[in-house]
Amino acid sequence: MLTYLLPLLAAAALLGMAAFLHLNRTVPTRSAARLSEVAAVGALLVAAVSLAVLITQGAGNSPLIGIFGIGLSARIDVISMTMLLLVTFIGWVVVRYARTYLDGEPRQTDFTIWLLATLAAVVLLVQSGNVVQFVGAWIATSLALHKLLLFYPGRIAAQRAAYKKFVTARIGDVALVSASILLITAYGTTQISEILSAARLGEGGGLAISAAALLALAALLKSAQFPTHGWLTEVMEAPTPVSALLHAGVVNGGGFLLIRFADVMLMSPLVLAVLVATGGFTALFGGVVMLTQPTVKVSLAWSTVSQMGFMILQCGLALFPLALLHIVAHSLYKAHSFLAAGGAVERITAIRRPGPIAVPDLGAVTRAFGLAIAIYGIIYVGSGALIGFGTKSPQAVALGAILIFGVAYLLAQGLADAAPRSLTRRTAVMSVGATIAYLALQRGSEWLTAGSLPPAPAAGPLEWALILLSLFSFGAVALAQSTLPLWSHHPAAQGLRIHLSNGLYINAIEDRLLRGWSRRTTPTGEIS
Repeated sequence: MLTYLLPLLAAAALLGMAAFLHLNRTVPTRSAARLSEVAAVGALLVAAVSLAVLITQGAGNSPLIGIFGIGLSARIDVISMTMLLLVTFIGWVVVRYARTYLDGEPRQTDFTIWLLATLAAVVLLVQSGNVVQFVGAWIATSLALHKLLLFYPGRIAAQRAAYKKFVTARIGDVALVSASILLITAYGTTQISEILSAARLGEGGGLAISAAALLALAALLKSAQFPTHGWLTEVMEAPTPVSALLHAGVVNGGGFLLIRFADVMLMSPLVLAVLVATGGFTALFGGVVMLTQPTVKVSLAWSTVSQMGFMILQCGLALFPLALLHIVAHSLYKAHSFLAAGGAVERITAIRRPGPIAVPDLGAVTRAFGLAIAIYGIIYVGSGALIGFGTKSPQAVALGAILIFGVAYLLAQGLADAAPRSLTRRTAVMSVGATIAYLALQRGSEWLTAGSLPPAPAAGPLEWALILLSLFSFGAVALAQSTLPLWSHHPAAQGLRIHLSNGLYINAIEDRLLRGWSRRTTPTGEIS
């Protein structure tokens, strides 16, 4: 149906304005910034109308604008519309913020052009109806982002980060192109919906399994997973709007790739196991390193590394609805965190040093973990009996338990011997509220994506091993964090903190391997 072509207008508005500003350099800088915001608002409106099409007409594919399966087409379903609304909304916020943030910069119009181009590429990516468009938009997103990372070309740190990102992205591009060729060969079509329908029936054989492995590699490289995370922690040399833009389908594009091709990924349990191991380790590693960072933006960058790892872990556990929910929630709050980083610094410096802090002992921490698990179990069983809906897969139950470890940390503060009663009551109420909110969002995401995303498969021996490993690993780190004041003064802990604050020197090793310290660059910042 022609109405399914509507989402393409969002990309056309952004890309058309970028081309107009590039060809008309006489347009005043401030006028160019205002025009870019008009284009961003237009793209957001198109996304809203496209959602209305989904609600009224259901999911479907647009006709292909091209030949032999190569060209432009749009897929309207819950996944694409969720991402399209997310990308255009954050894109509009970033464009508006950049208008003021870069006011007076000599190259503000250049930044605006590449910002719009990056957004247009991501918009084309998330609505892709065919594999060829998906691959083209994937590569275009990376190339346009490269220009933004080098907005200040004279900064050595910016050059190094952009170069590492460029090399990593090109390896990911090769993996994605190879996977696409295998998928087209295996299923005889470029249309994504037809590929997924056939994969859901178990068709594709060895070619599809090989494609799943390459898709996983592309996703890991795109979402800055260990040990290729270095570029993400070093992009702070780019303007702040770029850091926020990364969360509009750019760094989390790896998760979207796995979600979009979920039926293909389910054909290889071994590949999913690799995703669990890599994502889980990255989540723990990034989270621990984040706690040692002295600056706000670098700490936020390490937090993103950790969150991307958790997103990959969710995909590895085949909890694709929850991974989509994670992308939305994380993108919104982290984009806001980056854009509000300056204000956060001002607020922190204005806060007076608090009085004595209640430190929980090991007994309080143990009681907190037991109470948190009990709260989770009671609410989980009670909500299931009340509404009669919700997954009973052990993967989802385990993921909820991992998130409840954060509730345990909160409860431990209230159960400390020196904690006032008001704090104990407040943490208990907050813990119950957080648990209810999580389960409501979990079951809501499963309901919304039913039919668009496959449910988690039955857990076999491999899945159970991964579930138990995840629970043990995240539980151990949560316990260590909760008892941090009890052992952080030890000399060994102080030495470990130094190594962790440097990310265990993985970035330095990657720099040496890529010769990042000695790369020669042209005056414009391009790699020579």
